[in-house]
Amino acid sequence: MSAYRRIVLIAIAGALIISTSAPLVRLSGASPATSALFRCAYAAPPMVLLAWLERRKLGPLPWRNALPAWAAGVLFSLDLLFWHQSIKLVGAGLATVLGNLQVFIVAFAAWGLFRERPANRLMASTPIVFGGVVLISGVFDGAAYGLDPVMGAVTGLATSVVYAAYLLLMKAGPGRTAGPLAHATVVATVLIAALSPLFGGADLAPEWPAHGWLLLLALGPQVAGWLLITYSLPRQPAALTALLLLVQPMTTVAISTLTLGERPSALQLAGCAAVVLGVLYGSRGPQPTRAGAEQDEQAALSPRGPAPSRTSRCRRPRPCE
Repeated sequence: MSAYRRIVLIAIAGALIISTSAPLVRLSGASPATSALFRCAYAAPPMVLLAWLERRKLGPLPWRNALPAWAAGVLFSLDLLFWHQSIKLVGAGLATVLGNLQVFIVAFAAWGLFRERPANRLMASTPIVFGGVVLISGVFDGAAYGLDPVMGAVTGLATSVVYAAYLLLMKAGPGRTAGPLAHATVVATVLIAALSPLFGGADLAPEWPAHGWLLLLALGPQVAGWLLITYSLPRQPAALTALLLLVQPMTTVAISTLTLGERPSALQLAGCAAVVLGVLYGSRGPQPTRAGAEQDEQAALSPRGPAPSRTSRCRRPRPCE
């Protein structure tokens, strides 16, 4: 097998594994704060072990790289708390689609912070994408799916804003994988425990089968999925960006429909299509810039769902956790 095909398969495998994140949260039946907390808590030990192995090979993680990883862990804790709340309110599939909006937020934030004007494609697709968000929210739809689709859309947008801040922070991250991921995961675990009362509280008493699903969530999407994605991004061709962007949210919608019985309304599905196709169109083609910005931006716009260490140097939108 050629190196190209191997990287393609690794990237697709990572995206498929991460696409099970939201359905696993729903299957656990745990509260948003509980699922967010144990998703990180169960992932921390294997990530720390991998970081230790990486440290033996490459040496200690410099303080100048550890501090941003800790700050990223703070942002990641908010990311998970908002996103798991969105899953509860609007369903796993639609919440995952909403999570891909960070592509636009990062681009416009970079415009304000670094004077990097977004590409014309991205600017043209922005109204379409946010029109899709309105449709997903069910504002004009009496048959909208979800406990509270309007609030689900709001928390989904909050997820994207926090996640965009995380990506901007990680623009200057180190080239390592496990070390920053481990630091961010541990910090996120502590912060989620501290903030959980603001999000309904976390149940610290493990129950079966709920924690079986949460353990699978931690070891699958949070550890294995993100390690595959983090490994493949710097090595994959740009053509894979669109594929990954479509594989993750659309697979989540399909899994949620088949296994969880989620039935978004016709207008919500139309909104879902508008968001996915708008992000796909807006993220393609040449992108803005100032001197040396393209390499920086590539690191910030890599795909998404442990967690942390989206330290890729490639410019690709991240799939949701």
